[in-house]
Amino acid sequence: MQQPRITQRIKTKALELLDNHPEGLRFSDLHKAIRDSDPTFNANTVSGSIWDLEVTYPKEVYKPSKGIFQLLKYRAQETENDTTSPAADTTNSKTSEKNFYLPFANWLINDIEDVTHAISLGGNKFGGKWGTPDVIGKNESKRSDIIQGPIEIVSAEIKTETAQLVTAFGQACAYKLFSHKVYLVVPKKSPSEEISRLDALCQIFGIGLVLFNADDPESPDFRINVRPSRHEPDLYYTNANLAKIEDLLFPKTNQPVMD
Repeated sequence: MQQPRITQRIKTKALELLDNHPEGLRFSDLHKAIRDSDPTFNANTVSGSIWDLEVTYPKEVYKPSKGIFQLLKYRAQETENDTTSPAADTTNSKTSEKNFYLPFANWLINDIEDVTHAISLGGNKFGGKWGTPDVIGKNESKRSDIIQGPIEIVSAEIKTETAQLVTAFGQACAYKLFSHKVYLVVPKKSPSEEISRLDALCQIFGIGLVLFNADDPESPDFRINVRPSRHEPDLYYTNANLAKIEDLLFPKTNQPVMD
């Protein structure tokens, strides 16, 4: 007779937590918050009580995307916000994207060691309408390596404005034409539903998804959500584009360059 009471307490706490998070909560985050609120709750009991909240409370809870719970009353607010123009989007960062180019280049080199050299690029260096990456790097074997691998090109598209996530994804897809790996870097404060969709799309297209603090270039806190898959680009386009930045990407010393 005790278990139903505990289950109901867990569900009530879940609704309370969702009410305090209008943006919604992922299953794992909601699970942790419930356990933190009362350590006596058994982890399995919590899981069994909240996995189908949208079914138990269909008039109160829904899933805007896989693994995310949100109260229906906040869904109406999001719909109203979607009708505003991008210029009126108050979630956009006031910090210029360019301020994050060099930090991300250094992050690729030093934190995850995905490249041996990277430069900030942006602008229209490559020309045409297919776009130029904000950051581009190379990964090559060291002379001391016993096994020497081929050079890999890594590109990244960075966005600080949450209103341009779809555009940013399209640009990242275009970079696969000449890059072995591609990263899409977006603000962690982006709507949870959009991050969830980007997460799924990046897994499908083999693009790396990185979330970051778009308000502080000094501490962007880059975090990988999806790791990129390596693929073979079209070397015709790889060589054509790299010829335009050869002196920058293949310098005598491997240090990030701020253009």
